[in-house]
Amino acid sequence: MRRENRRKNLQGKTSTDKIILYAGIGVAILAVIVFALFMYSKSLSDDVKNSTMSLEKMANITNSNTQNTESASTEMGKSVEEAANELNTTNSNNTTNQTNTANVTNSIKINTTNTNKAKNTANVTTNAKASKQESKKELTFAKPVEGEMMREYAKDNLIYSETLKEWTTHMGIDIKADKTTVVKAAEAGTVKSIKNDPRYGLTIVIEHEDNFQTVYANLLTSEFVVEGEKVEKGQSIGTVGNTAVFEIADEAHLHFEILKESLPVDPSIYLK
Repeated sequence: MRRENRRKNLQGKTSTDKIILYAGIGVAILAVIVFALFMYSKSLSDDVKNSTMSLEKMANITNSNTQNTESASTEMGKSVEEAANELNTTNSNNTTNQTNTANVTNSIKINTTNTNKAKNTANVTTNAKASKQESKKELTFAKPVEGEMMREYAKDNLIYSETLKEWTTHMGIDIKADKTTVVKAAEAGTVKSIKNDPRYGLTIVIEHEDNFQTVYANLLTSEFVVEGEKVEKGQSIGTVGNTAVFEIADEAHLHFEILKESLPVDPSIYLK
């Protein structure tokens, strides 16, 4: 009896263990199936997401190509009139640039021509002046009266003065002539002054070219000319007298001087 119960208990325990084993195996299989289903679902979700991203990328690429196509179409689709206007504008600018270049070139040519003309004019003027100077002869003076030279020019040496009773310089020459002898202009010029000098008496001064002046002193009269009058060479201007205080002891004569640039020079050098 006891053996039978023990056998039955062993059989019952074995059946229970088998049930538990089969249940564990079933649970394990179910877990594997659930895990497989989960992994498959996740994989499917990733594929869907990737497909969605690919579609978005394709859409972006399509939009970009569309925009580029529209831009190209806009550039290529300009009207003939716009193209013609652009061509006309370009041609107009080119024409303007050519015109400006031509104007600048003409201006340069004109300026060069004017400069050359100015140079030629200056050269002609210079040559004319040089020719005039070459053709212009140095002034020569004629004796204002005919007669013997009583006293010579003495700037660097002394001459004895009968009137002053001393040795002194003499800035002109004295030409002996009778009273009332007509005195003539030694060269053409303009009468600068007619005055009674306290030393040389009645004196006429005539201005000539090249900064020359002639002085006629110890005169009796100056009735033939007036101040400011233009006189010719050899024209009568006065008469010989004896009015020079510094030379009153001498015989009647003409005291004659030549000045160049206001400085006295030896009249004998210029008298011809």
